[in-house]
Parts: sequence; C-alpha cells; structure tokens
Amino acid sequence: MLKAFANRLSLALGAVLALAFAAPAFAADTQVAVAANFTAPAKEIAAAFAAKTGDHAILSFGSSGQFYTQITHGAPYEVFLSADADRPKKAEQDGVGVPGTRFSYAIGRLVLWSETPGLVDDKGQVLATGGFNKLSIADPTAAPYGLAAIQTLNKLGLYSTLEPKIVKGTSITQAYDFVRTGAAELGFVALSQVIDDPSGSRWLVPASDHAPIDQQAILLFTGAKNPAAAAFMSFLKGPEARAIIKRYGYEVR
Repeated sequence: MLKAFANRLSLALGAVLALAFAAPAFAADTQVAVAANFTAPAKEIAAAFAAKTGDHAILSFGSSGQFYTQITHGAPYEVFLSADADRPKKAEQDGVGVPGTRFSYAIGRLVLWSETPGLVDDKGQVLATGGFNKLSIADPTAAPYGLAAIQTLNKLGLYSTLEPKIVKGTSITQAYDFVRTGAAELGFVALSQVIDDPSGSRWLVPASDHAPIDQQAILLFTGAKNPAAAAFMSFLKGPEARAIIKRYGYEVR
C-alpha cells in the first residue's frame, strides 16, 4: 500500500513539475511615454508586441516637452518615444536615460491641413493669400512639430504676418483638434494624423522647409531592470513595427 501511495505521489509530483516547466512566463508590463503625433502607430505596435510576446506596453500620449519635465520629476515611465532627438539626448546627459539605448524610430512629416475641401492648395500658397482667420500649430516649446511649423513659416517669410492668426495647442493632438472642431480653419499637423483621412485639403510641407523631425526613443533608467521595456525597444526596431511606421507616412532609417 505504501508503495502504491509512493507511486501515486511520484506521478502527481511529476505532473506538477511538467506543468511548471511547460507554463509560459508571466506577462509583464512596461510604461511608455509616447509623443502625441505617434498615437495611432504606437497603438498598433503595442498590439502587435502583445500578440508576439505576451507583454504589454502601457501607452501614455502627450507632448515631448511635457513628458520630459515629468520624467525628470520622477514619473514612472520606462521608455520614452519622443518627437525629437534633443530630449532623448538630454535624457542621457541628465542621467535619466540609459546610455547606448537611444535610436531614431521615425522621421516625421509635417502637413498643412484643413477640413475644408479646396482651401489648402498643393503648394501651401493659401498661407500667403489669406482667406482664413486662425492657423493652428502645436506649442513650439513643447512639441517638435510646432517648432517645424514655425521654421516653415519663417522660411516662407510669413511668420510675422501670420503670427496674430496663430493658435497654439499644447500638443500636436490639440493642434489637430482645433482644425477638426472648426476653432481654426487650417493648421500644421503630423502626416500620420491625416494619412487615412481623404477628406479636406492639404499640403505636404517639403522636408527641406524645416529641420528634420528626427523622432528618437530611449530606455529610461526606471525601466533598465524590466525585461519588457527592453523587449519593447527591440520590437520597435524590428520589421513588424517598421512596416506599421512606414504605413503612417513616416520615414525609417
């Protein structure tokens, strides 16, 4: 009887060990701060990342400048997807970003866009000819797309003329919302925000009209010991993520 019991116990323990070794590792989360222009592709990338790894990227969206302030004040983000290169570089210099992890994940494109068909011509001449009361841009001190908009207006020699008509959103999302809701007749937005919307009218601003919108990512020290954070950074460099990024009108290096 004791031998039978021992056999049953041995079989039971073997089954438990087999299940333990066969069970997948527990899924992990990583907190990711994402520049607002990258909202749509980031959501798709996070879904693909979860499907492939079982881990989850918990996304927060906003302006790069606001995120950087939050990060330096102890916000628990583990990965930072900025809309520029300057803030990730500063993260390294200020000791909040892990050296050697910074890379360009996308090169953004700026668009002058209106919900009104025919208002924006394909050369952006509406900026000089007028016919509008408000021009929306993102805050250039916090959002790189806003800075690119100012650079474009300066190159066209129109900034001083149009400055009284400019309304500034706290992020590129709010700049887009100003146009969408009619608070401004037209505005400078990210191509990714309107690439799937054939309505209205638009001008794709030549890349030579402003400094490159080099969007860089960096692993933060808060995520240095989280394998899910490193895995998300790696996934962002891979073919699945790059295909999504390209589909939204970004260039990749």
